[in-house]
Amino acid sequence: MAYENILFEITEGIATITFNRPKALNALNNALLDEFSDALEKINQDEEIRVLVLTGSGEKAFVAGADITELATFGPLQAKVFAKKGQSAIGKLQALNIPAIAAVNGFALGGGSEMALACDFIYASENATFGLPEINLGIIPGFGGTQRLPRLIGPNLAKEMIFTGKMVPAPEAKEYGLVNKICAPDQLMDEAMKTAKTIAAKGKVSVRAAKQAVNGGLNADLSTGLDIECDAFALCMASEDAKEGTTAFLEKRKADFKGNLK
Repeated sequence: MAYENILFEITEGIATITFNRPKALNALNNALLDEFSDALEKINQDEEIRVLVLTGSGEKAFVAGADITELATFGPLQAKVFAKKGQSAIGKLQALNIPAIAAVNGFALGGGSEMALACDFIYASENATFGLPEINLGIIPGFGGTQRLPRLIGPNLAKEMIFTGKMVPAPEAKEYGLVNKICAPDQLMDEAMKTAKTIAAKGKVSVRAAKQAVNGGLNADLSTGLDIECDAFALCMASEDAKEGTTAFLEKRKADFKGNLK
């Protein structure tokens, strides 16, 4: 598939997807969602990719939401199909075996916040703004915002954001626990890539197992979560990475992880 609405690059094991509709503030439409979903499938099939970084083109927006010019033409059934498409694409993002970092460089509204919420963590520029303003259009979030936001920041803060449609600047979003780090705009991608490179240098088996253990245990009781962790820990010990990591520690040298799943 030729991409017209996203930029997709792979460098040294790190994939970068840039939402690329700057004139529309990178708003999500059907075409962009199709391209994004296709790119995620390529990432899942490429064992050389270790980390994904998401960002938006231009200086104003990560993703400013769904494309209202398209959304306004939908009837109920079309709206349901569109919501399911968005949920499916964003669900693929959350289900990636590799870590995904959102580098939010401006407005992350509606579908933009929902996209960022499906990443493993968020770095934001100082001028980033988050929000689920769908209530101002007489609708509600449809790409997972009513489900993922309460799980991340708690139901009360999430309800306030959703019910009021308020805009949340980056410092307040960090206080909520929505954002991990705030960066100067010209340093955002450098910081995100620095962290991506740190993760990419770790053992692929252990990073994958860690993500699966955390995500698998989030909606389970503690006992089940501990069982998930125990099984993942044991499987890690069968990997070449575990042998290399423990040997390097004993030999007082830096581990050289090969990045495979053996």
